Amino acid sequence: MNTNISLLQTIKNPEQLRQLSTDDLPLLCKEIRDYILETISKHPGHLGAALGVVELTVAIHYAFNTPDDKLVWDVGHQAYAHKILTERFEEFKTNRQYKGISGFPRCCESVYDCFGTGHSSTSISAVLGMAIANQLSNNTERQHIAVIGDGAMTGGMAMEALNHAGATNTNILVILNDNGIAIDKNEGALSKYLTHITTSKWYNRLKDSVWSIMGGNKKYGKHSREIVRQIGGGLKSTLLRRSNLFEAFGMRYFGPVDGHDVEHLVNLFNDIKKIQGPKLLHVITRKGKGFEQAEKQQTLFHAPGKFDVETGMVENSDADNLPPKYQDVFGETILELAKQNDKIVGITPAMLSGSSLNIMMEAMPHRTFDVGIAEQHAVTLAAGFAKSGYIPFCNIYSTFMQRAYDQVIHDVALQNLNVVFCLDRAGIVGEDGATHHGVFDLAYFRPIPNVTIFSPLNEMELRNMMFTAQLNTHKGPIVIRYPRGRGESLDWRKPFETIEIGKGQELIRGENIAFITIGPIGNRVVEAASDLKNNHGINVGVYDMRFLKPIDEQLLHSVFKNYNTIITVEDGILIGGLAGAIAEFAQKNNYKEVKTHFMGIPDRFIEHGSISQLHAECCIDKQSIVELVISHF
Repeated sequence: MNTNISLLQTIKNPEQLRQLSTDDLPLLCKEIRDYILETISKHPGHLGAALGVVELTVAIHYAFNTPDDKLVWDVGHQAYAHKILTERFEEFKTNRQYKGISGFPRCCESVYDCFGTGHSSTSISAVLGMAIANQLSNNTERQHIAVIGDGAMTGGMAMEALNHAGATNTNILVILNDNGIAIDKNEGALSKYLTHITTSKWYNRLKDSVWSIMGGNKKYGKHSREIVRQIGGGLKSTLLRRSNLFEAFGMRYFGPVDGHDVEHLVNLFNDIKKIQGPKLLHVITRKGKGFEQAEKQQTLFHAPGKFDVETGMVENSDADNLPPKYQDVFGETILELAKQNDKIVGITPAMLSGSSLNIMMEAMPHRTFDVGIAEQHAVTLAAGFAKSGYIPFCNIYSTFMQRAYDQVIHDVALQNLNVVFCLDRAGIVGEDGATHHGVFDLAYFRPIPNVTIFSPLNEMELRNMMFTAQLNTHKGPIVIRYPRGRGESLDWRKPFETIEIGKGQELIRGENIAFITIGPIGNRVVEAASDLKNNHGINVGVYDMRFLKPIDEQLLHSVFKNYNTIITVEDGILIGGLAGAIAEFAQKNNYKEVKTHFMGIPDRFIEHGSISQLHAECCIDKQSIVELVISHF
């Protein structure tokens, strides 16, 4: 693809953008879209969402005085055009690459990124806080804009923020970017409600007419305008057979409007920003806009990896000759188990394909539940199922489980309910970076009473633990955490075996030095042990705990009595995880003579890069393990 970006190359920041004529904006949007396509096809990132908001992004920066006016992108993976227009045109080629710019807004990266985002439903709360702060500082002229997708609007935090915003007189604008899809198709009543609004031609015609003919004419005065607004609301309720949800929250509602008509959007923003108080503009966009394959296959092109711009073909490695992805092992195993056990149900908050729960959805839609971006609800929904005698497998990415911590404690663990939490994307996840690494789960689950915490060494153990978790022999919540990416073996479809709760295993018997690991990172330790033995004549032991809680104290006593140096390795934060558990065990049992060394994620946020690059940075890759032993022991 030969990308012509001659106009775009002259625009380094929004101030220069605002020097253009509105007639130039459609061409600029085309160039931005082509530049995103060309770049992301070679350096993978979030494509569909970024293509869908090009015109919206240009119109916002053209009509508003950013960065003085504050703009927050919810979730943030749609902010590529924003980055390109805000002094990062050249740097965009390093998007999501190690030491390059982030794929999400980062305050440390640009003054135009006024709030860091990566998880959903945060934008309205953030801009409301900024707007109220500006009122307290007597700066009432500044505009505050939140761009939030219809998928993110299902998050309870967004509704909480709307409830608060509508009761204020803050000058905020919430832009609802409605494209009907997050990663998978949006589910739930809100999605149906938005569809009803967008397809009601009578409602849209009436809304425009009522306001422009009466409310828009200043001669009727302030009180007449309020009367007109109430009349309009009543007519809208009649036509829609329900009240307008957003106006019920106290937000002045506008829309829906075409999110790809950049000139109309500019004019609309110029009008809206003159209206005081909290406002919501409903914008209709097309995810993947301008790239036919991305429009047709929106889930695939959410984040497609490398692809050919001309043909739309996505590059695929020879998957038949590679071990399966952990998520696919989960997806196929839960369906296999559900066929045997009619009490099993699957639950996920908007990660149907990302968790591979779509496999069960296709076969058993009545027992599979995508609840939208609502992690707290997903956890307590699972608790309700468990209380009624069902066995819910609640699959949530590790980083998103952080959002439902109280529900885990209060609604599941306190009642000791049989909920199986499957934490996908645990540990370092790669290019999504600091907002998405699942490195805290071992540490934040370990203090909770009644919780069993398991991390499989490989995909066979994942299958077997899922099998064990749905048996009636165990009581209480079980956490199974596993990483992003592929497993270890092609031969993983083996008959189920139960795993004894709280039992670790000896992988290699050694001398003097023992490694204690948990999870798939143990495979890298085994590789390092082989290197040390074969190339350096050092024979180390390797022990896989499998369970962080309850931890196998019998195995630990054996290790501490037979080795004089213990090294722990984990793909998780060092504070409070496996390292913390081993340190507590050693102190409690007075193993003062045994040296300990801890390897894991340090006490800082890890940025983006490939998993192998970040493992090396955190010194938990094979080479770092080998070098540690050679240089220190």
